[in-house]
Amino acid sequence: MENKYNTWFHPYKPATKYKKKVAYFSMEYGIDQSFNIYSGGLGFLAGSHMRSAFELKQNMIGIGMLWKYGYYDQARNEDQTLRTEFNEKHFDFLEDTGIEVEVKLHDNPHVKVRAYVLKPEIFGTVPMYFLSTDVEGNDHLSRTITNHLYDNNPVTRISQSIILGIGGAKVVEALGGADTYHLNEGHALPAFYYLRDLGVKKSQMVFTTHTPEKAGNEERDARHLNRCGFFGRSLSEQELQKEMVNDGMINYTISALRMAKIANGVSKLHAKVATDMWKDYEGVSKIIPITNAQNQKFWQDASIKKAWSKKQVKAYKTRKTALKKDLFEEVYKQTGKTFDPKVLTFVWARRFAGYKRADLLLHDLERFKRLISNKKYPVQIIWAGKPYPFDYYAIDVFNHLVNHSKSENNLAVLIGYEIDLSKRLKCGSDVWLNTPRITREASGTSGMTAAMNGSVNVSTNDGWIPEFAKDGKNSFVLPALDHTLPVWDQDNIDANNLYEILEDKVIPTYYDEPKKWQDIVFNGIDGVIPEFTSQRMADEYYQKLF
Repeated sequence: MENKYNTWFHPYKPATKYKKKVAYFSMEYGIDQSFNIYSGGLGFLAGSHMRSAFELKQNMIGIGMLWKYGYYDQARNEDQTLRTEFNEKHFDFLEDTGIEVEVKLHDNPHVKVRAYVLKPEIFGTVPMYFLSTDVEGNDHLSRTITNHLYDNNPVTRISQSIILGIGGAKVVEALGGADTYHLNEGHALPAFYYLRDLGVKKSQMVFTTHTPEKAGNEERDARHLNRCGFFGRSLSEQELQKEMVNDGMINYTISALRMAKIANGVSKLHAKVATDMWKDYEGVSKIIPITNAQNQKFWQDASIKKAWSKKQVKAYKTRKTALKKDLFEEVYKQTGKTFDPKVLTFVWARRFAGYKRADLLLHDLERFKRLISNKKYPVQIIWAGKPYPFDYYAIDVFNHLVNHSKSENNLAVLIGYEIDLSKRLKCGSDVWLNTPRITREASGTSGMTAAMNGSVNVSTNDGWIPEFAKDGKNSFVLPALDHTLPVWDQDNIDANNLYEILEDKVIPTYYDEPKKWQDIVFNGIDGVIPEFTSQRMADEYYQKLF
């Protein structure tokens, strides 16, 4: 049935090999600094995917949520420690599509969901539809569902999944339906239940799992979800029993794996880890690897690209110095510290989560002090990143770094870690530190965009790194360790290895062997392009998943 909304707003005729209609569901998208509705890597990845899908003329649309307050804004308390602020956002580049659907939530059968479109010409993405319940006619509680990305209230979180999943599926229906429904992570799981009831076949449903972290694989009480309207209708006790795992729970990842025709992990290592994680559950789909990637056009500095493609060392160094100065202006603005562009600069910047170990460098304080006060081989270190606003342990680590760096002229902790600052850190750093505990980081895309801009990865051998790294040639990799060791032992071993690599290899190479350093930089860019660009990834999703 044709209707007035039956258009996907593509400005092009889809390329033949990408003509299958795909609807891509994600809780967050990092597309542009002006559209700050994302928390971190999952959003950056989804944003790059939407850009590359557009560049390749794929017949895809994105379905997301219009977060009224975004994630949160980072500010500082009087003593420079982290303050989280929630400010209303305005995005006048979105257009009201006129599409409004209704979803049953808890005891309210008529929660209105409105869809706003982000047209391709705005940021160069495929058409994307953002859902809001902040709509005339909804009661106060319903209007607040789309206020905060990853709301701290468990019932609100469940409602957000239902709005994205069922509301999103209904919006796709209003647009004429899709051939394939792709869930980027388990947040939109209700879509699969709703679509299954509509007669959408298993062969049309695919799923990407992003994290080996237990907290990232949501699990909630099945009966409670049933009362909330999670399944699109009320399931009978018998039907509910079929969905339950782990003592009456619904695990979003397991349910998605059971309903999908095929699923993927986001690096070769992660696909193995994920397969192993879920192997004891019946009926789960095969998990293949499609390694995450990032959009080169968006993330790589144009002058760096030009210097690298012509292998012009002088032009590269001139541009790198300018990019370092640009980053150091931000350091000065935020901390009053003057950083020197001639000095080797390390950056650790990403979402603040415990397993990523932002403070690994401070593991042995005496050794750390030696490292940062070496007059012959000076270094500068910048930390940045967003802890989850209710993860008090992660916020404590952030504040510990702030307090520790206050008295040191060559250490800085920056706030405002969003796309703009992320770009400046990747362009202005010499070394990109990546220190997750082995097997815990599914992919870790920040190192890809850092490498595109000549920042050398110093990393544990986790996520995407085993597919990229040639130790000492295009990066520096910490020796593998037994990831079943107690966490304290792992941290001890990794910290010692990190100090050794920095003291004996990274720092002396930068200062004493500039030619070798430059080779490592260019080899890093060679290794990441085209292999870790989202053009490759977006193509692979069509070939292997859809």
